[in-house]
Amino acid sequence: MALRIVRLGTPRAVDEGLRIGTVRRPPRGVPKAEFASQNWYDVWYPNLAPSVETMKLAQQAQSPAEWQAFTKRYRAEMSTPDNSRSLDVLAALSHQTNFSMGCYCAEESHCHRSVLRVLLAERGAAIAPVGPDTDHAA
Repeated sequence: MALRIVRLGTPRAVDEGLRIGTVRRPPRGVPKAEFASQNWYDVWYPNLAPSVETMKLAQQAQSPAEWQAFTKRYRAEMSTPDNSRSLDVLAALSHQTNFSMGCYCAEESHCHRSVLRVLLAERGAAIAPVGPDTDHAA
């Protein structure tokens, strides 16, 4: 059993399980009924997406210091009681079932899901190794 960190909209891995979209907004131009069939996500969970202001920090970050500022702010958002409990639940579930979480960004290293990966690992989540079914190694 394990959690995968994925780019939403990419083909699903075998036994990937439920795909959770940790994004602020649904995919543009895609009917809600087609989110799952087009490999976007099965469940939308914007609670774990950065706030609009924090997301702008990530999008504008061009230096390691700017990326660090985003990371610090996003970690602060994820440390609120509700978000922290969500991360704890997902980390625990990763030992019981396969599922995935992700975002639309093309490059994980410049996306909030790279921080989510770390936050979940810090909570002891079983995270699937990077492979051809994720874009982390790209």
